[in-house]
Amino acid sequence: MDKAQDQLFAAGTSAREKYAKLIVGKSDLASLIQYELVVMLAQARAGALGLALRRWLYPRLLGSCGRNVVFGQNVVVRHPHKIHIGSNVVIDDNCLLDAKGESNRGIRIGDGVFVGRNTILSCKNGDIELAAGANLGFNCEVFSASRVTIGPSVLMAAYSYVIGGDHDFSDPGTPVLAQARTSAGVTIGEGVWLGAGAKILDGVAIGDHAVVGAGAVVRDNIPPHAIAVGIPARVVSTRTP
Repeated sequence: MDKAQDQLFAAGTSAREKYAKLIVGKSDLASLIQYELVVMLAQARAGALGLALRRWLYPRLLGSCGRNVVFGQNVVVRHPHKIHIGSNVVIDDNCLLDAKGESNRGIRIGDGVFVGRNTILSCKNGDIELAAGANLGFNCEVFSASRVTIGPSVLMAAYSYVIGGDHDFSDPGTPVLAQARTSAGVTIGEGVWLGAGAKILDGVAIGDHAVVGAGAVVRDNIPPHAIAVGIPARVVSTRTP
């Protein structure tokens, strides 16, 4: 997929068309006007009035939205028609939900999920799924260029990163930014706990009920019920079921 600057500064299209493609994900004027009205009226509105306006207006942009969904102040949604949210969900202040892509399904958030403030869910033509009951702490990032699945009741502590994509760097004479993006995806099983600052790299699968220590960098698969720590992460113990 093209870089954002390539889309913004490409010749031959108007500024409105570029903005609509990058942010709204639809080129028709009606979708753009609706998006801008919701942003203007509700996105930055403080207090109870802001919460009420976002609860009423944001679902009109989304692909689907359940009941009792709380959108904090300055929550940003991009390509919102590809964002699907269940019931009893909290999206805290300053979060970004970016479902950008040409052929992806986007972002799906299950019932009872909590997304902490300043957290980013970012697609580059990939998909992100947060299963029911997942809890993401503040300042986390989930990135997907193919598919990232975070299972039921997963606990991601603050500053955890799940990185479902990578860059080819095989050509030393070409900037990494100009080389192809690769992605094998990430799967995190049910009940996993990622400690603060854990980094889960592309291609990793973490088994159910495993624990990843704070600051660990996970490059290889972690089996179910294992406890893994360090850089790179290695299994040091097992949680006996």
